[in-house]
Amino acid sequence: MDSQENALMQGEQQEVAAEAAVETVNKVYQTKQEVLERVKEIAHGEDVPQKEEVEYLKTTFYKLHIAEREEQQKAYLEAGGDPDTYQVVPDDTEEAFKAEMGIIKERRQQQFREQEAEKEENLKKKLDIIEKIKAMVTSPEEASKTYQEFKTLQQEWRDIKNVPAERANELWRNYQLYVEQFYDLLKLNSEARELDFKKNLEAKTHLCEAAEKLADETDVISAFHQLQKLHQEYREVGPVAKELREEIWQRFKAASTVINKRHQQHFEDLRAREEENLAKKTELCEKVETICAQESKNSAEWEQRTKEIIDIQAEWKTIGFAPQKMNVKIFERFRSACDSFFTAKAEYFRTMKDAFKENADKKRALIEKAKALQDSTDWRSTSDKLIALQKEWKTIGMVPKKLGDQLWEEFLAACNKFFEARNAQGADQRNEERQNLEKKQNVIERLKKVAEEGGEDLQAAVQKLVEEYNAIGHVPFREKDKLYKQYHEVLDKLYKELNINVAKRRLNNFKQNLKQVAERGEAALDSERARLVRQYDAIKQEVQTYENNLGFLSASSKKGNSLIDEMNRKVEKLKDDLKLVKEKIKAIDAESASQE
Repeated sequence: MDSQENALMQGEQQEVAAEAAVETVNKVYQTKQEVLERVKEIAHGEDVPQKEEVEYLKTTFYKLHIAEREEQQKAYLEAGGDPDTYQVVPDDTEEAFKAEMGIIKERRQQQFREQEAEKEENLKKKLDIIEKIKAMVTSPEEASKTYQEFKTLQQEWRDIKNVPAERANELWRNYQLYVEQFYDLLKLNSEARELDFKKNLEAKTHLCEAAEKLADETDVISAFHQLQKLHQEYREVGPVAKELREEIWQRFKAASTVINKRHQQHFEDLRAREEENLAKKTELCEKVETICAQESKNSAEWEQRTKEIIDIQAEWKTIGFAPQKMNVKIFERFRSACDSFFTAKAEYFRTMKDAFKENADKKRALIEKAKALQDSTDWRSTSDKLIALQKEWKTIGMVPKKLGDQLWEEFLAACNKFFEARNAQGADQRNEERQNLEKKQNVIERLKKVAEEGGEDLQAAVQKLVEEYNAIGHVPFREKDKLYKQYHEVLDKLYKELNINVAKRRLNNFKQNLKQVAERGEAALDSERARLVRQYDAIKQEVQTYENNLGFLSASSKKGNSLIDEMNRKVEKLKDDLKLVKEKIKAIDAESASQE
């Protein structure tokens, strides 16, 4: 077998491999109805259904169908539907699609059976032609006699099309072998032989030109298929002169190489884009899976992450197909992640719905309590109860906004009804408190005057004013602390002076009475001294108790500060009493010493 035949064999093998790699450039369909219309055209048309297009239409239809079903489910759940009772709505379009696909499947099976039978029949015919040519190749004389029959057999060979692929190369080699042997034995005159070679050369040259022109074809797939037809025609054309066979083949092969490389590059680019699309879709899957793994603690977080998922889904739709073997898998991964998120969201809001109902029931119970108190005239006690209800209200969780606003307005109306009545009642009380303030300020001014003037009846005068001050009722709350401070400043000054005078008088009286006790004997003095020692210890213990308590009090509030001042005054008075008792003990000791 010569080099031309080897090259042709290699070219055929490359074409078969390239044919196996062909993938249809698919149209983009926007709706299921568009897909269905195309399926109907294929099912009821005369063209042979192409497997690649049928598979693409099936994938596209169910991608759109699943997306539509997910949108319906999402709308149902967002409208508050129960995910446990959700049912898929039957789709007439899907049923029609399945019916048409069944017709296509049956047509393709029938066509496949017919094609296989035709190929087997064609194989038998071509084998028969080979045997006939083989029988002609016996001698130059016989070859010359059967030339016209030989040409007829060649034409019959060309008219016979496909044979089983696994027998094609072997069949072609045997055919070429006996054709070449026949030509070598032909005893035609040189003019007839040259004319035959010339016609074949013209035909192959035309095929070379047609192949070279395909380099300008913009549709790479169409150019490749046209090249396959040119190869088939090239095979059917007879030989040319030996010295031109290699040259014409190399020209045709060179033109074929250009088209094959463009075809190969096209699918390499397509596969590269598909790999890039796979990487992008994988990244989107990971984003959704990351969102699913995050804990959403409230409705706002769920809604924010839902928006993120929807944005990712929109981005997914802008990305083309992944490699065919991974396209379905990556889509299933993406859909599974999205389903997991929306299932978890539906469960959260189902739980929230139960919590909302529980919270609403709690708030309705508080409303009933507030309504039961709204007509009460026990101002202080009811105020405390309503304030406690308001605090409890704040501890109850959320309810839907519209219902929450309605419940709050009802609760607030009950509270306001009571507080408005209390405030109306308190207007007179505030006037009385203002009058009390003026009265107490008058008493303070009189105390200041007594402190300045002094006098023998100072204690009686102070005590009278103190009793008058204490008999006056409440003053405005805002003025209470300021008034308290003014009152006790002047009172402390008076008490300090009074304590000194009273202490001196009491000590003098004690010393005078001590002589009468001494007259009763030393035992009487010892008994009195023991009593005073016990009194001293008791007062000292009481002082320590007050001072300890003062260490635990905080003056951070006005009330705390007032209490501390009051206790400090008590401590000072006790210390004065302690000092007086101590002086009394010293007086007893002095009296005992004088008697010795």
